[in-house]
Amino acid sequence: MSKLVIENLHVSARDVEILKGVNLTLEEGETLALLGPNGHGKSTLLGAIMGNPNYTVTEGRIALDGKDVLAMSVDERSKAGIFLAMQYPSEIPGVNSASFLKAAMNARREKPMSLFTFYSELKKAYGEMGVPFEMSNRNLNEGFSGGEKKRNEILQMKLLDPKFSLLDEIDSGLDVDAIGVVSKAIVEEQKKGRGFLVVSHYARLYDLIQPTRVAIMINGRIQYEGDPSLIARIDQEGYEWLKREHGIEIEKENAGMNKVSIGTCAVKETIK
Repeated sequence: MSKLVIENLHVSARDVEILKGVNLTLEEGETLALLGPNGHGKSTLLGAIMGNPNYTVTEGRIALDGKDVLAMSVDERSKAGIFLAMQYPSEIPGVNSASFLKAAMNARREKPMSLFTFYSELKKAYGEMGVPFEMSNRNLNEGFSGGEKKRNEILQMKLLDPKFSLLDEIDSGLDVDAIGVVSKAIVEEQKKGRGFLVVSHYARLYDLIQPTRVAIMINGRIQYEGDPSLIARIDQEGYEWLKREHGIEIEKENAGMNKVSIGTCAVKETIK
């Protein structure tokens, strides 16, 4: 069984330390919900795992099945079985979507797939994601709506077939129908044994995909882990109870943080 192990990970950006000793293990077949207030390192963790050059790992270890992930280039991490669905997918002018996907899929094969096989898989994936197949002829994410970009990220995941998928707020900007399509695709991949590390501020997504466990990141560290019942508690109470019951202080100044629910994405106070 595949395993992604993070030990004592310290990560900085522009000489500011963001992650301050993260320890986390994710096994194949698990879906781990990563919660925490805004600005405390969740997206940084996912970016560091994938090899985002904006982040510098100053200490610690990331291993995939015993292999040193930090020694791998970004494309090597992808080929090894790690996939990141980005919070803000980039538009790539001049790069045809179908050509991009074909190159990415063939990079994981000893022999290139036939054109017939590729288009059969591509058409199936577009259909499952509710995206018009004609969009495969457009440049990658160029002119796509926010929802189309997010569906396209999950479409890539389905075609690339990674061991572990890192989803960074994949549900942000999606309407109810689109969240249903995306969550259904995630559930289908869960049944195949895919491992997921999912960042979201919305309890609705977690209700649909049913994580197996929860980790809470505060102050650049994993401060607390538990079962999925933590999601409902945070949705109702915010993070104040962690201070009250476990002495965990939220160091970063963020007005009203302890009064918000997970479902309001740290924008509005919970309705009382």
